[in-house]
Amino acid sequence: MADNNPFPGENNTGHIWDDNIRELANPPPRWWMIAFWASIIFFFGYGVLYPMYPIGQKPTEGVLGWTQIKEYQEGLDEVAAVRAPFENQLKDMSAKDILANPGLADYTVASVKVLFGDNCAPCHGGGGQGGPDYPVLADDDWLFGGTVETIEQTITMGRKGIMTAHGKILSDAEADKLVDAIVAGDPMSDPNFLQKGCIACHGMDGKGMQMLGSANLTDGIYRFVRGGQSTKDSVKQTILHGVNDVTDPQTREAVMPSFGERLSKDEIKKLAVYVYKFGGGQ
Repeated sequence: MADNNPFPGENNTGHIWDDNIRELANPPPRWWMIAFWASIIFFFGYGVLYPMYPIGQKPTEGVLGWTQIKEYQEGLDEVAAVRAPFENQLKDMSAKDILANPGLADYTVASVKVLFGDNCAPCHGGGGQGGPDYPVLADDDWLFGGTVETIEQTITMGRKGIMTAHGKILSDAEADKLVDAIVAGDPMSDPNFLQKGCIACHGMDGKGMQMLGSANLTDGIYRFVRGGQSTKDSVKQTILHGVNDVTDPQTREAVMPSFGERLSKDEIKKLAVYVYKFGGGQ
């Protein structure tokens, strides 16, 4: 093929296609060769300075001793150093005192978002908006009270509401009448509210008692109303089957776990401030 090369004197391999497309035998450009050898030098240099070559289950450490874990820890140390002046003040303050200090309150809200997201948001939502069967934290409806001290106690010790199932003492028609009165915001208008003992927990006015964690039946706020279920059906189910009533397999389940052993006192204190600052604390 080289004998019939139509481009004599050209540094090509003699491989010709379509009359004039040929393969040249020129060396790569100098800049390309410099970059090629530089990349090889960089490769071995990197391997000397940083962890790289596998030896058994671990790589070589590199003369600089750098690791991702060390860099991560250094980053945490830098954050801790910035936070230290604030954290040192918070240790000796109550949640109420923190709220009275706008600067520290703002710091607490900013610094505890991840803690809330890890421990509270799965049930109560990232903004305290609640979820199916879980209370809203951003309104003014609090079963056990919404002061920052009460919120701190709730986080520390947890809560477990109890409502007796009334399915055995109410006929279906009686339950419907009671439901209508509750949904209308006037539970006292139905004689069953008094006769069946509802006042014992919800009070003579039906507004509930925070010391018992009983619901206000006059404000139209219902924790267990789900999508696809009417308000009346949901209220009726709660009346008939109760809440955390072990004698009824269809009872509602409403338990908040205790975080007293999972989180430190300072973390719980900051979470209480964060929840209170949603706007529903009282």
